[in-house]
Amino acid sequence: MQLPAEAVAATVLIEVVRISALPTEQGVPYPGRAVAHWAGIEAADALTLIDNLPGSEQHRCGFSPGWSIRAYEDSLDLALFEAAFCFRCHEVRMHGTAVPPSMATQFFDADTPPAQALLALFRAAAP
Repeated sequence: MQLPAEAVAATVLIEVVRISALPTEQGVPYPGRAVAHWAGIEAADALTLIDNLPGSEQHRCGFSPGWSIRAYEDSLDLALFEAAFCFRCHEVRMHGTAVPPSMATQFFDADTPPAQALLALFRAAAP
């Protein structure tokens, strides 16, 4: 999977969100509860794990994401990007000022060890 390299390099904090609904408008944050904040090596390790998710073909489920991450630079004002993950249809949707259109929708193999490790991190953040 591809992440916006400049945004990843500028990220100092990741907010993990347990998504409760789909946004009502395109480009707005996914509604939900922030369940964790990762910084330092924890954030870097999560971004590396996400960046290394193997690609997949599209699966159809209607896109029902359960988790998202929001990446912030040191000002913590606006998210550099948000990535919402659906482990059923293997789809990631990203938006934010750092996300080019070619990266907005991607597919990952949710059954691989890296994807399952990411899901375990999400689940551990919201017991």
